[in-house]
Amino acid sequence: MASPKKSYRAKSEWSERVVAIQRVTKVVKGGKKMSFRAVIVVGNEQGKVGVGVGKAGDVITAVRKGVTDGKKNIISVPLTSSDSIPHPTNGRFGAAKLVLRPSAPGSGVIAGSSIRTVLELAGIKNILSKQLGSKNLLNNARATINGLSSLRAYSN
Repeated sequence: MASPKKSYRAKSEWSERVVAIQRVTKVVKGGKKMSFRAVIVVGNEQGKVGVGVGKAGDVITAVRKGVTDGKKNIISVPLTSSDSIPHPTNGRFGAAKLVLRPSAPGSGVIAGSSIRTVLELAGIKNILSKQLGSKNLLNNARATINGLSSLRAYSN
């Protein structure tokens, strides 16, 4: 009896989530050239998270490029014992502004659009956020990264 094949591929500690896939059309001399842009959030749900963008002629390659770009831009987020952030902070990227505030245990992630994805993959369980200015998914994700990178852990 043949034994089943074993997969030796190691399971990655990183989780990846696709925030947006957009079809982009560029007008060139011969007509229109279509490509895809993928915005990906990569995190380990234990305080490390990154946002990446990949562009390619097909969706699968764009996602793969976005994942590698996201892994290059990883930041560390200080978390409290209640899986929240230590203090309120603001994030800004382009016209996208957001406010991040710690919240009581059990309140959950109160956030919209790509901000929620970044916060969940960072491992934050209790937080309040408000998105101001732009509704652009990529700029909001990068503004969240900007706000989280400005956090400082309390020292005893």
